[in-house]
Amino acid sequence: MEEIFEKGEKVAVDGATVDFYKLEKDGITYYAFDTSRCGPPEPMVNAMAGLKLVTNPNVKLVMINHKMPMGLLNKIEENYNIEKEELPDGRVKLVFSYKEGASEKADLSDSHCHG
Repeated sequence: MEEIFEKGEKVAVDGATVDFYKLEKDGITYYAFDTSRCGPPEPMVNAMAGLKLVTNPNVKLVMINHKMPMGLLNKIEENYNIEKEELPDGRVKLVFSYKEGASEKADLSDSHCHG
């Protein structure tokens, strides 16, 4: 997925405080951002901004972070499919994808960390 950052195009995302990248591959649109060098609340703020882009099964959001964002996961885990991977350098990669009947119900307006 690192290819998103290398080959993807930089895109503007409302409310984001870090760069977002977009790459289309095999019929899927991937958006990606890296908050591994950011402190709270930036990972949550950017994840909430990015999740607004995940509006159908053909869109995925990739987040790179310095640790597992438990406050974020507790808030939205029922609304999205989430693949979690620990990277060799200690960071984590999460891939959020659309969950039929649940993603539409996510409250993405509250980007405060509570955990």
